[in-house]
Amino acid sequence: MSLKTGESSSNIEDLTIGNLTAHVIQMSTKGEDSRVKYLTAKLIQHLHDFVRDVELQTDEWEVAWQFLTRIGQTCTPERQEFVLLSDVLGVSALVDAINSKQTSGATESSVLGPFFSDTAKVFENGESITSNSIAGEPMLIRGAVLDTAGKPIPRALVDIWETDGNGFYDMQDVEYNEPDCRGKFFTDTSGKFYLKGVKPVDYPIPNDGPVGEILQLFNRDWYRPAHVHYMIMHPEYEKLVTAVYSRESKYIIEDPVFGTKKSLVVDFVWTQDEALAKTYGISPIERIMGSEKSRGFWLLERDFVLVSKKSKGGRKINDTVV
Repeated sequence: MSLKTGESSSNIEDLTIGNLTAHVIQMSTKGEDSRVKYLTAKLIQHLHDFVRDVELQTDEWEVAWQFLTRIGQTCTPERQEFVLLSDVLGVSALVDAINSKQTSGATESSVLGPFFSDTAKVFENGESITSNSIAGEPMLIRGAVLDTAGKPIPRALVDIWETDGNGFYDMQDVEYNEPDCRGKFFTDTSGKFYLKGVKPVDYPIPNDGPVGEILQLFNRDWYRPAHVHYMIMHPEYEKLVTAVYSRESKYIIEDPVFGTKKSLVVDFVWTQDEALAKTYGISPIERIMGSEKSRGFWLLERDFVLVSKKSKGGRKINDTVV
């Protein structure tokens, strides 16, 4: 039976500032996945609440969508501008804090950052993650992976990445034809790992794109304190994504991606220990320390404590965890 003229339009609900949000949520949550429906409803609610709260103007809305468009256009396999945006707005740090399964006595986690890559190859303990031509001062990186009882964890996979001595990750420098300053190592029977790297330096996060524009708008610095990233995995333990940060960095307090934590601040120690250099096959260099010439290399020692794998926690689907 055909509809009479005007019959269908009589059922149209006039959408207003007051009822639009509920209507959009109802139209957008018809799928079967309870978690997706919950996330969608909350996102729409919070987004609409923000727009109403600030009385967003049309020209401001246009600036917002144009900004997000440029964020997407800036992304490449080597540059994740959306991850960078999440980092500088503190979203990455908040997600990390919410999802951290570390307990008292375990190593704290930190943000993954936009420069992680799974392209690193597996090295033998003692090998170098840097190329022969790389600029940077040599640094011995070593430590152990332990459980919360202090027992070593053999065959834990330690994935490490850092900048070179010029403050660049391999994916930022066209001179690198393959992964550099990154590598994977398995802990030995004593839970230990050791490798040759370079001393990382403070460096600017990419600031020549949309994220750099908002950092300038917010009058924020874009230099990160020197650090070394670690991702540590073992089938019986929770994955740990963390980093250790140089105590000597002047940016340690105002990290633009909010990754620093007191427990993760370390000293990169200058040592002239010739026997240690010989043991690990490190070629010392000469540099000025204070006012005197010194011959040696840098040492970074840090142990990591993992927690036993737990069952997956519930996820909210209706303001409760199930």
